[in-house]
Amino acid sequence: MSRIVLIKNAHVFAPRDLGVCDVLIAGEKIEKIDQGLSLPAAIGETVDADGAWLIPGLVDSLVHISGGGGEGGFASRTPELDPREAFKSGVTTVIGVLGTDATTRTLNELYGKARALDAQGLSCYMHSGSYQFPVNTLTGSVRTDIMLVHNIIGVGELAISDHRSSQPTTAELVRVASDARVAGLLSGKGGVISIHVGDCKGRLQPLFDAVASSDLPISQFYPTHLNRNDNLLAHGIEFAHAGGFIDFTTSTTPEILASGELRASRALRVALESGAPADRLTMSSDAQGSMTNFCDNGTLQDIEVGSVASLFDEFRRAVRDERVDFVKALHSVTANPAKVLGLRHKGSVAPGLDADLSIVDPTSFELQHVMARGRWQYFDRQVRFQGAFAK
Repeated sequence: MSRIVLIKNAHVFAPRDLGVCDVLIAGEKIEKIDQGLSLPAAIGETVDADGAWLIPGLVDSLVHISGGGGEGGFASRTPELDPREAFKSGVTTVIGVLGTDATTRTLNELYGKARALDAQGLSCYMHSGSYQFPVNTLTGSVRTDIMLVHNIIGVGELAISDHRSSQPTTAELVRVASDARVAGLLSGKGGVISIHVGDCKGRLQPLFDAVASSDLPISQFYPTHLNRNDNLLAHGIEFAHAGGFIDFTTSTTPEILASGELRASRALRVALESGAPADRLTMSSDAQGSMTNFCDNGTLQDIEVGSVASLFDEFRRAVRDERVDFVKALHSVTANPAKVLGLRHKGSVAPGLDADLSIVDPTSFELQHVMARGRWQYFDRQVRFQGAFAK
């Protein structure tokens, strides 16, 4: 029998503001949103939200789920993602990627970790490829990876304008984007190319050149890390005005900020004030990735690990400190990334969609409960999930 949960008296942001409603969940799906709903005492579970905010589960479009790093040598390889860290941070959907190291970090390993996280209740998709070109694949081609492997939805993160990139040509970018686009169309997936953008002088020009030299829509490319500095942000805003989606990275350090990076929350505010379309702006954590700080000659100065918790933190900071409209900020971590990635059952609260949601205390702006696919994984500020080897 399916689990039935009724959440009463919640101020629902779907992410559109629906006011105070009741939300009925049956199994893994949202069944109904209305007022005055009730359940017989012997059926299901009723939770009174008492006016707290009910928001969609956060969609994190860039997570190194199997670990990353290594730019400081083998001892600097970062650990894999613990699903408990995602659940207690309100993140219910993640996209797994490889980064700089596609030699000791493999797609096989990434695929296994993605399947494990999904079995543990965290919806997990992945991209084929890594920083490098030619693109590493599971099946021998980008097209068959996306079409035949159910949880592969695109390619990434392919690096440009970075000294760690393979420096792909315009023709190479067009070819891989074309393959991903056709595969996405045929399989009903997003088929986008997640683009790691470094801080070299080319910025987003390789993507503008690829679009100008082909029939590809600019939305086929999904560039991230665009809050590295003011100049890159300005180029990103131009990209968004041209019809593309742009992403800001929430994980950072004081040293990286001191070198010129903007917090993702600040970049979101600047982009909105510059007139960038609110539905084309996203934030992601880059969790478990290495946060590297290189000096001008390319020498590594320090390295730390990205955190999935930073996504909710920057959403909150955008609203509280940067005075970004609550609904616009919420879109950037829910509906917008779900849209660009083609995840039609994620990022919103509506009948028929996956029951991924969080209940947030409106006074403290802290997470109270988190539900993923109809199950409470974090409740009363306590993690409920326990892995196979938990004591």
